Amino acid sequence: MPLSERDKAILDFERRWWTLPGPKEASIRCHLAMSATRYYRLLGGLVDSSEAMGYDPLVVRRLRRVRDHRRRVRFEGPSAGMPPVR
Repeated sequence: MPLSERDKAILDFERRWWTLPGPKEASIRCHLAMSATRYYRLLGGLVDSSEAMGYDPLVVRRLRRVRDHRRRVRFEGPSAGMPPVR
């Protein structure tokens, strides 16, 4: 199923949100007219979408890395993912 215009807008926003003034949550509401909770729920679904990967692979890969790191830390502890000390 192809990405909707809303899905593309979410990925576009995630690519550039830090260039916008103010807190991210306020920018989400202003630019996308949705709550931050709804935004993150939709974004989380897009991360696993092959269509999203085709549309913006850099953003999707970055989000997957962040998600995987957070999962690893949650299950293995704060030192998870850290390089071994020699």
